[in-house]
Amino acid sequence: MAALLADGYLGSVWLTGQAPSRDLRRGRYTPESMKHPGKMLPTIPRYAIRTYTNPGDVVLDPMAGIGTTIIEAMRLGRHGIGVEYEAEWVAKAADNIRHTVQAGVPGRGEIYHGDSTALPSLLPASLHGQVALVITSPPYGSSTHGHVRTPGPRRGKVRKINHKYGSVSNLAYRSHGELADGFTEILAGCRAVLRPGGHVVVTARPYRRHGELIDIPGMVVAAGVNAGLELVEECIALICGVRDGVIIPRASFFQQKNIRDAIATGDPQWLVQHEDVVILRAL
Repeated sequence: MAALLADGYLGSVWLTGQAPSRDLRRGRYTPESMKHPGKMLPTIPRYAIRTYTNPGDVVLDPMAGIGTTIIEAMRLGRHGIGVEYEAEWVAKAADNIRHTVQAGVPGRGEIYHGDSTALPSLLPASLHGQVALVITSPPYGSSTHGHVRTPGPRRGKVRKINHKYGSVSNLAYRSHGELADGFTEILAGCRAVLRPGGHVVVTARPYRRHGELIDIPGMVVAAGVNAGLELVEECIALICGVRDGVIIPRASFFQQKNIRDAIATGDPQWLVQHEDVVILRAL
């Protein structure tokens, strides 16, 4: 599906939410991977890798989490590389890489531990100018993430678990201005290691902080331009399913609860069922 946007960019819809996340990961990722609060749907990097790279190309995620981009790149015969700030997720990404290697996939994978605001210094010099594609997503804060535990004999009241990225120094817990500055630094580092004409694919969606709508997609576009990248396309990646023209929501318990509570107080909010996909290019 495609449409010409008002500013002249070509926008398209990626049907990436046809299956639930747990089904997309079953057997391909370790069970411990589900603890990460902000996992990217595997179908999103899978689509981007097939679209913007060829077998053998280098694919990078500077905010790798449990390594979704790395694993999907490996399975498609690419060289997947990730950098992750939190040691817990580095370990789980490494477990996923080992699990994927054991499956006999054609590609390679690596994970580095460090702060991607200094990305070029974290990666071997041999990779500088060799990256064909960057795929990543900025953190949204804890308000849109987590799993629900409902009341039971040993569970107590309804509560949220697995909703923290890690340490308080993580960009997820900074102010919006600090997040924008940090993400700009990360994209500037990506530009330094991209090959000429290489692409950056960033997924993001707006979220509410204390009731205020935060424009994360707009921040991503500004960060990319300020980092010296060219905006070439804006797309939509569905996180819902579509069956016979009917949307099948895949929102979390807490997302649905927040929307119901807002509507009950007279605030007509909508349940977001897609990720904005911002596509940039190295000049």
